[in-house]
Amino acid sequence: MGVENQLHWVLDVVFAEDQSRARTGHAAANLAALRRLALNLLKCDKTLKRGIRGKQKGAGWDHAYLLHLLGIQPA
Repeated sequence: MGVENQLHWVLDVVFAEDQSRARTGHAAANLAALRRLALNLLKCDKTLKRGIRGKQKGAGWDHAYLLHLLGIQPA
């Protein structure tokens, strides 16, 4: 029970999942899957000593770090 609550808290606070306006078709389920994928990529990364939100912002600011998270070698 605790793990599920922690996951929901992270998704709500960091990814603002409860504020999502996606309501039609499969949009909500698809976006939820992408959020969980992103959360897992951020949690698995041990190169930076930051929280999830810090890593998320770092990936937005630094394209090399984003490519590192995605497992893509920069050209």
